[in-house]
Amino acid sequence: LEADRGTIFDRDGRELALTIEATTIYANPREISDPGLTAAALSGLLGRPVGELQADFEKDTSFVHVARKLLRDEADAIRELDLDGLHFIAEPKRVYPSGDLAAQVLGFVGTDNGGLEGVEQMYEDVLAGEPGQLVFERSGRGRVIPQGEYEVREAVRGQDIELTIDGELQFFAQQEAVATMEETGAKAVHIVVLDVTTFEVLAMASAPTFDPNHIGSDADLFRNRVVTDTFEPGSTQKLITVAAAIEEGIVTPETTFEVPDSIEVFDREYFDFTEHETQDMTVADIVAGSSNVGTILVWQELGDPLLYRYLQGFGLGTYSGIDFPGEVPGLVRPAEEWCESCGASTSIGYRVAVTPLQMTSVFATVGNDGVWMQPQVVDAIIEEDGESAQPNQQNQRVLSVETAEVMRTLLTGVVETGTGQLAQVPGYSVGGKTGTTEKFEPDLTCPGTTVPGCYGDDVVASFIGIGPSDDPRLAIGVFVDSPRADKKRTGGVAAAPAFSRVMRFALHQLGVPPDAR
Repeated sequence: LEADRGTIFDRDGRELALTIEATTIYANPREISDPGLTAAALSGLLGRPVGELQADFEKDTSFVHVARKLLRDEADAIRELDLDGLHFIAEPKRVYPSGDLAAQVLGFVGTDNGGLEGVEQMYEDVLAGEPGQLVFERSGRGRVIPQGEYEVREAVRGQDIELTIDGELQFFAQQEAVATMEETGAKAVHIVVLDVTTFEVLAMASAPTFDPNHIGSDADLFRNRVVTDTFEPGSTQKLITVAAAIEEGIVTPETTFEVPDSIEVFDREYFDFTEHETQDMTVADIVAGSSNVGTILVWQELGDPLLYRYLQGFGLGTYSGIDFPGEVPGLVRPAEEWCESCGASTSIGYRVAVTPLQMTSVFATVGNDGVWMQPQVVDAIIEEDGESAQPNQQNQRVLSVETAEVMRTLLTGVVETGTGQLAQVPGYSVGGKTGTTEKFEPDLTCPGTTVPGCYGDDVVASFIGIGPSDDPRLAIGVFVDSPRADKKRTGGVAAAPAFSRVMRFALHQLGVPPDAR
């Protein structure tokens, strides 16, 4: 006897996944006098070929499944046929009342109610409960003996789980992901919303997605790419390079560099996005304008060992520890393995593989006064007595409070006067960073070489930010995978507008008042 799975709720108690009673129909072929007629009567109602059903009904056995976990109306239509040899038993069925809402977070279950993806899989032992057992005597022809032995051990229902997900914010983020994908012609769009004081995941949305009530066969849609897929972050990682240099006392926001429009570092040449004459730029200017060359000049003062240490401190190259299956750690090679120009590439966000969740957590750390925390998607496991067990959470200080405040000011400058102006939120001061990264294609061969692996034409355009700037509540990351070449291609154009809309909705959802003007 299957146990009812525990219910999965959002943070406000809305049911996202629950179990209802369904009906499974099985047949005893030895009790069916006319298999062909019975099969013809059922075929239209079940959507199964007559020949397939007839073959089942002609088997020399006392049990074959006819249909699993039908809803009440479907089962009643078959009951009304009053066919010999059919039997009806109650079984639990998992349903997702909000359709595709948070589908890649929730996951889904198999026919036998075992978790196969997402939270359903990660918390299988908690949600599944304990099956019961029904034992009874049957005759040689498979009929139940009315006065025979009969024993029932009731199933034990699984425990409930409450997620950190805000259902309304999740819905809005999913709508924005779809709209951004259509607007930019992208292959996919991912949006992450973190509470900067708790690192709770308030929304984790991807487009395209799927409906766990009807999962289909496209397995690529099932995985939660926010934690399972990596990319090179590009300019959003410049935050780490600059923050490390400020924390170590190497530069201040007012430190000035003479910045050309290109720079050679050993065997490689690096360029700024827009050609310009050599000019004096402060660190604040370098961040606001997202200067590759300026950031590399900061790195030359910082050095590889310190840059590597801060990449680690911000959680890159390691598992975040989020309670979710399939998370990958990304890749940050040890500094002693770096080539002579590797530090320059790393300082501007190449040669590092990260997940969208990891990069959003970097900005949440700045919003949280320099403290990184383990992201959480499960808020509580509800015990039998009604009390809840909270997951353990790790944390570590990466920056001083003072450096975090300085970085928030620099990020605000990006939005007010720099590359992220389309991320502005009416009524609120916010900060963030744009990113536009060429995608490395392992199967592509660059001109003039026979070695596989080359940067192609596709990019990942991103914007990650925090708000409000003075008293951060949220960190939001928007990641646009492969916008079309004839569409919006940069993070400041492809991703920043969605950030603005999601941040505004989220701040309203949390009841955060607008800035005092």
